[in-house]
Amino acid sequence: MQGSEALAGETVDVPARLRAVEERIAAAVAAAGREPGSVALVAVAKTHPAEAVREAIAAGHRAFGENRVQEAKAKWPALREAAPDAALHLIGPLQTNKARDAVALFDTIETLDRPKLAAALAREMDRTGRRPACLVEVNTGEEPQKAGVLPARADEFVAACRNEYGLPVEGLMCVPPLDEEPALHFALLAEIARRNGLGRLSMGMTADFETAIRFGATHVRLGTAVFGPRRTPVR
Repeated sequence: MQGSEALAGETVDVPARLRAVEERIAAAVAAAGREPGSVALVAVAKTHPAEAVREAIAAGHRAFGENRVQEAKAKWPALREAAPDAALHLIGPLQTNKARDAVALFDTIETLDRPKLAAALAREMDRTGRRPACLVEVNTGEEPQKAGVLPARADEFVAACRNEYGLPVEGLMCVPPLDEEPALHFALLAEIARRNGLGRLSMGMTADFETAIRFGATHVRLGTAVFGPRRTPVR
């Protein structure tokens, strides 16, 4: 198959899109005076079929993001067989009752944001011995409809996740408000990470990833730029 069907009459050349995105990331890294290879692309596969992900895998890509645990359960067991070295990131909100599946499926959980979830993840990691990396999601815009710990509580929550729950917290994640300058939010996240000694910053999506790189992103989450328009979610 020469490209995945995205919408009726449209095909998406996933390998070509990956190359174009990687070139833009490399250019943004160079413009920011950062080391080559210091920013990883997480290709967001939510709502896209396994065939599209296989094309990215065949092109050599290995880091992917999913929003929903159920969708990942439907797609990734077979994909893992094709690419056992793939790194799968959970980038959507996580319900406490999905903690067991999340720990089993994902290599990084980017949406740790409340004590109840921290406790559930800690229990499951203790039970299984599997310890996916955790990122604390910060609601930098303090938007009531969004998940994420508030900036004023971030230091306290990071400390609790490390010391009380023993979680492998490695960084922070944010999704800036659509109607605000993202640079302000990326700078805030970078400062919270700095004072907590956290090295991973997952920030920046298709519309603003170059700005995120300028402010220190180590991981950028791009879906549309890689896979084209969103599809109907996998059930």
